[in-house]
Amino acid sequence: MSATAELRRLTTPQDLFQAAAEEVIRAATDAVAQRGRFSIALSGGSTPKNLYTLIAANASASLPWDQMFFFWGDERHVSPDDPESNYRMTKESLLSKAPIPAANIFRVPAENPDVSAAAEAYEQTIRKFFALKPGEFPRFDLILLGMGPDGHTASLFPETEGLREKSRLVVANWVEKLKTSRITFTLPVINAARCVAFLVSGIDKAPALHEVFEGNAPGEKYPSKMVRPSDGKLIWFVDRAAASELSTAA
Repeated sequence: MSATAELRRLTTPQDLFQAAAEEVIRAATDAVAQRGRFSIALSGGSTPKNLYTLIAANASASLPWDQMFFFWGDERHVSPDDPESNYRMTKESLLSKAPIPAANIFRVPAENPDVSAAAEAYEQTIRKFFALKPGEFPRFDLILLGMGPDGHTASLFPETEGLREKSRLVVANWVEKLKTSRITFTLPVINAARCVAFLVSGIDKAPALHEVFEGNAPGEKYPSKMVRPSDGKLIWFVDRAAASELSTAA
């Protein structure tokens, strides 16, 4: 694990949500003060859902919503109203509860039956927003990530084709064990961010977290290992259960 990774150990999941919420608020406030806007890529899953609920409940007055722009680091190949949709989860827990202009929300068009076309369309949306030149990658202010028990992050699963992508921003990544494609940011996009924050909670994540920080398996087997921002911060928010297999030195 890169020496630039900052490991923040929290006792309970609630402590983790609170610490992560404070980081989101800090990052948003700083970005708007320095550059006039804040771009964030959201994660799906149960841990981020609790974070979004907390932000919606407590941060309404303190966040510069008009200058905040929301993207998704990955999405299931389903319609936006499907129970599996990351967008739907975020809408229910945060977007519908905060005064966010509709024009500031950039969801993945995952209802497109052609999953590759959906990924390409989302890449073009990002290119336009960041006014990217050919060969450039976007510089998100904050990318939120989770980690699965298998070490995957976003929808970059172990030994999948998407891990090898070097030039695309968004790809449709076939996940054999799920028998489906997922739409996901590529590693170059994640690693170009100003800050990447992992939220990892639960005992089922402990073996993978140990491997990421202290193991020797290659990144292709534990893709979270491959997240190493080239010029940005990397913060791991982990609760006691997830960190239970780490040495005290980690």
